[in-house]
Amino acid sequence: MFFLRKAIDYKLNDVIPLSTPIEQLVFTVFDTETTGFQVAATDRLIEIGAVQVRGIQVVEEETFHTYVNPKRTIPEEISELTGITNEKVKGAPSSVSAIHQFFQFVEEKRSVCFVGHYISFDLFVIKQELKREKMRFRKPLFIDTLDLIGFIAPSYDMRDLERYAQSFGTRIYERHTALGDALTTAYLFVELLEQFRLRGYKTWGELLHATDSQARSIPF
Repeated sequence: MFFLRKAIDYKLNDVIPLSTPIEQLVFTVFDTETTGFQVAATDRLIEIGAVQVRGIQVVEEETFHTYVNPKRTIPEEISELTGITNEKVKGAPSSVSAIHQFFQFVEEKRSVCFVGHYISFDLFVIKQELKREKMRFRKPLFIDTLDLIGFIAPSYDMRDLERYAQSFGTRIYERHTALGDALTTAYLFVELLEQFRLRGYKTWGELLHATDSQARSIPF
């Protein structure tokens, strides 16, 4: 749950029995793009993309996407990497408005948690954008695909999303775009869930336990 000083609150559907089968769960897989990595200082959010996963199926019809006006110039190297230009974000919503829309999407879909690849960065981006507007963002429940990979295949030590997707034989969408990376992560996630179930794990509680990590317990 998020407790903010302004009206931008919503709830995850995270109070469910730990015995709930994985195939009955709904997840929001998301990704962000920014002007750079110094998001606690000068860099800003420029794109949010998300897709729903229902049980072990990616629902491509249920996606969210928005550009975000960073109120600063996007560096040329970022535009070359992401394809996001200053012109594209000129009429885009502010970060708070875009995050609000994203939160509404998540609440409407009754998601149990967020999922991402190295998701702590994306959550930190959102936290910093809200913090600038004097809004408090309490860390939500989340699953990082890196933790699930570490549980299933601990020998893997690479971090790149595309290389993981290639290794697990899953779909790869347009890289370094928020929606493209969210879709790539979603297909990787459902493959990991299949591998998880094949090992005899079936429930929400087992999934949470398997993906528990230091990142989830660190103060946000």
